[in-house]
Amino acid sequence: MPTFAVSMEKNRWLQERMRELAVTETDLEETFVRSSGAGGQHVNKTATCVHLRHKATGIEVKCMQDRSQSINRFLARRELLEKLAIQRGLASPKTAAAEKIRRQKAAKRRKTIKKYQQPNTGKRHEEANMHGASERKDEAY
Repeated sequence: MPTFAVSMEKNRWLQERMRELAVTETDLEETFVRSSGAGGQHVNKTATCVHLRHKATGIEVKCMQDRSQSINRFLARRELLEKLAIQRGLASPKTAAAEKIRRQKAAKRRKTIKKYQQPNTGKRHEEANMHGASERKDEAY
């Protein structure tokens, strides 16, 4: 397994994650192309964009976030492993974060509904006002 221009902890994490998902370097097909976007003359002269394909599943990832090819190789592998984990139904950092946000929004929604309910009727405040207003108009005529 190659070592990338990231910390040793991140390299170890990547190796462990690849072992967990049973992915080896021979399962990956890696090509390098020229990047686009910010970086000026440097990205126009060097092939820093990494195109990674998992042969068994056909999942493809293209990474050109950084000017360094080595860092893009690491990021592409990390993204590919995340996609594989999601496909296999395993937990990944992104799915855990999305689940946490979903729970927070649900709790906020419940709190808002509780706040605007009238205590005795159980109806929302806006619904009660709308019905009350129409009844008053009928009584006036």
